[in-house]
Amino acid sequence: MNLSQLANHRILDQPVYQPGKPIEQVAREHNLDPNEVCKLASNENPWGASPLAISAGEDALKNVHLYPEGSGFELRKKISQHHQLEPSQIILGNGSNEIIELLGHVFLGKEDEVIVGEHAFVVYKLMSLLMGAKPVVVPMPNLVHDLNKMHEAISSRTKLIFLPSPNNPTGTANSADEILDFANSLPDHVIFCLDEAYAEYLESPPDLRPLIKDGKKIVAMRTFSKIYGLAGLRIGYGYGSQEMVELLQKARQPFNVNSIAQATAIKALTDEGWVSLCKKRNQEGLEQMKSGCAELNLEYVPSQANFLLIKVGNGLQTFHSLQKLGVITRPMAKNLSEYLRISIGTKEENEKALKALKQVIAKGVGI
Repeated sequence: MNLSQLANHRILDQPVYQPGKPIEQVAREHNLDPNEVCKLASNENPWGASPLAISAGEDALKNVHLYPEGSGFELRKKISQHHQLEPSQIILGNGSNEIIELLGHVFLGKEDEVIVGEHAFVVYKLMSLLMGAKPVVVPMPNLVHDLNKMHEAISSRTKLIFLPSPNNPTGTANSADEILDFANSLPDHVIFCLDEAYAEYLESPPDLRPLIKDGKKIVAMRTFSKIYGLAGLRIGYGYGSQEMVELLQKARQPFNVNSIAQATAIKALTDEGWVSLCKKRNQEGLEQMKSGCAELNLEYVPSQANFLLIKVGNGLQTFHSLQKLGVITRPMAKNLSEYLRISIGTKEENEKALKALKQVIAKGVGI
């Protein structure tokens, strides 16, 4: 008997998440100088973390021989102040991805269904399959979540609905009013999961707090990986009612968030000036990339996040050609195979990406 015969049968067919390629690997594969490789594949903040946050992380390293504060008390307190909630309404995660997984552990079984958008973040589907639940995939006309269609997909078996806004990989967002009306309309047996990984890039994100206070079954997820520039520390959080958080805490592993991440995230939240600066630079970068695409006659999906989904014809072929020129992008799944997702970089990185796209197009690649 081999190990596969002993494994949970769901694992054998479980799809695996493929992250963006690292700089070092691309440099090795194409004999490039790593310092000249531009990574625009993972929606990271190209300007990095707040200097205040980095300093706090460096200080925390002095006590790295000690276990982290298991409850994350100080960080939960800071997050609760940021959102005007109680610390008991906050749960920390090893990235917001862990909050998604905790929702599966707590609420999903083999008879349950999870509603997701056709072009939404793939981890919702992967988590559902891992837990033995059934993902119910709803079409996204014009690459935007159709909340009416999602509502129509609800059945007696529906347990969770995931809505990312802005959505990865399309960059599209539903309006705050649409989201609030949708959350308020859900039946009592359905939990609304709003993924706000890119919410800091929005001008007016929805305010779920009144609905949470009224007892609606809601959990929202945020991350420090995007605008806060802490992707390497894997730190995120969820918020909802105290009852919701208490249930999720039961599934959380002890010491799931390390002490360096906690200390750094606390200072990252206090440096509002850095967040505003990064948001401004990102908007300038979006305009730069959109103008470049227009000059190259490339269609793109209007984005409210820190990346652009660009229609290039053959996404995978273009992805490989750009890598040879030192630009790492993100190819899409089969249902979006004509597109590439390109993260917004610094002005110089955006220029490099557009120049490389121009060269690839001139060779007839991808079109």
